[in-house]
Amino acid sequence: MKSGPCALVLMMLFPVATRAQEKVDLAAIHRIKREAFQESKVMDHLFYLTDVNGPRLTGSPGFTAATEWSIRSLKSWGIAGARTEAWGTFGRGWAVTRFAAHLRQPVYAPLDGVSKAWSGGTSGPVTAPVVAAPLFTADEVKRQDDYDIPTLRARIARYVSEEKGKLRGSIVLIDALPEPDEPAEPVGERYDVTTLAAIARAPDLFIRPSFEYPLPGLPADEKERERLQQVLPDEVGEDYYIRWIKTRDALNVFLSEEGVVAIFSSDPKGNGGIVFATTAGSWASGAPTPPPVIALPPEEYGRLARLAAKKIPARVDLDVEVKFYGDHPQGVNVLAEIPGGRKKDEVVMLGAHLDSWHGGTGATDNAAGCAVALEAMRILKTLDLKMDRTVRLALWGGEEQGLFGSRGYVREHFGDPVSLALRPEHGRLSGYFNVDNGTGRIRGVYLQENDMARPIFEAWLEPFRDLGATTVAIANTTDTDHVSFDAVGLPGFQFIQDPLDYETRTHHSNLDVYDHVQPSDLMQASAILASFAYNAATRPDLLPRKPLPPPLPRGKAAPGSR
Repeated sequence: MKSGPCALVLMMLFPVATRAQEKVDLAAIHRIKREAFQESKVMDHLFYLTDVNGPRLTGSPGFTAATEWSIRSLKSWGIAGARTEAWGTFGRGWAVTRFAAHLRQPVYAPLDGVSKAWSGGTSGPVTAPVVAAPLFTADEVKRQDDYDIPTLRARIARYVSEEKGKLRGSIVLIDALPEPDEPAEPVGERYDVTTLAAIARAPDLFIRPSFEYPLPGLPADEKERERLQQVLPDEVGEDYYIRWIKTRDALNVFLSEEGVVAIFSSDPKGNGGIVFATTAGSWASGAPTPPPVIALPPEEYGRLARLAAKKIPARVDLDVEVKFYGDHPQGVNVLAEIPGGRKKDEVVMLGAHLDSWHGGTGATDNAAGCAVALEAMRILKTLDLKMDRTVRLALWGGEEQGLFGSRGYVREHFGDPVSLALRPEHGRLSGYFNVDNGTGRIRGVYLQENDMARPIFEAWLEPFRDLGATTVAIANTTDTDHVSFDAVGLPGFQFIQDPLDYETRTHHSNLDVYDHVQPSDLMQASAILASFAYNAATRPDLLPRKPLPPPLPRGKAAPGSR
């Protein structure tokens, strides 16, 4: 069938007409921009969350202090209902209260380490020899063999058999000698037009693999493993991670019973003296506590590993004091609302995760996102903008351990991601907007395969085109709190941000501190987040939704789609 001239004109105009249907109140957006750019308080929020409250490991005193400060701040801006809400049982809190490490033999050198979370202390200063007893080879770690549960279980059993009776009184090098790659890419990056165009393109298509739930292990083939991880529902992936943590309990029990003084580990991406450190033990109440586990920069770890390989004696002085906190087993989120008008029972949510790891002060991951979310709420409240729907802020706990805060909240308020049994509030949420990719400025938004939202977000981003926010990408992005909403068929979105040095230097490292945050980027992000919340709260309809995903069939092969 041939198209006539009129039909061709209509086809050319259709995208413009679709975008034009989404009305944007430019007067309100102008006021939001002015408040965000000329009266910004976003770096003040960041200062208190990082320099004052320090790292915010879930269940730690730092996390509790940050929740209390956030609630006081929200109330001081006139948001009276700010509060904590429990999301479920967490377990033990943990914090380092003293750390010192020094190489004493063959020559003196200070060691710059970070204790891994939920590992033990030394009960005072100790001096011990260093021995190498790696659990996996460097090549196996690169292939992620250490993350395959059956492989890990078998390797721990072999390790216990081979090392029993050999490690007592020693500091054990648990990782293979690091082999850092030659630097080939810049440390920091801002997306250029070419990169943004690549992000905007639809991902390559492939036959989605099936999987079992619970997932027993990972495919041996690297490409199959990568594809599986791309399509796994979050609930399946988080369940697998918890079972992986529990699998390591057997190793922790052996190391403690063996009388190991401490464990040293490293991370090959930490070249340049950077220490990347997360967890070594489990936060669960009653879980076995490993000996002190210390992450070292690869340069220092490599020196100790080379000395061990050449059988040159090395001795280290170590003094580690940690505290476990079991008095607050319930995990909490921070919640606050700006009540809506004629549609106040309908809700727009925005948020970020408040918890962090502990090597730095959790500035880029994710005090920056919390500061932006708090600033967006301050802007909307200060301007007293009239919004039909209620705008709700959520600062999540337990994100780093498995999106616990947002998953618990979604289960309580919206529905179960396993059975897909829904609650009444499910029909009243318009959408959730998440900020959690470091300090970089917002360059656009991921659609999570929700093509119906494309013309809406294109219109909402248009007032920020001159600030670099232009890209609307169909792709999913994972591993942060918006996927908890997506898992039950709710519109949940994460913004595209310039990476800067997030993945290369600050993410989960001792450099994740205030000094690595860009003020102008947070100001831009605050304006965009506030405007998205305002637009969603004032548009005539709720945001469009994808079809509900299917329930997860336990113990059966499930299609690799959501």
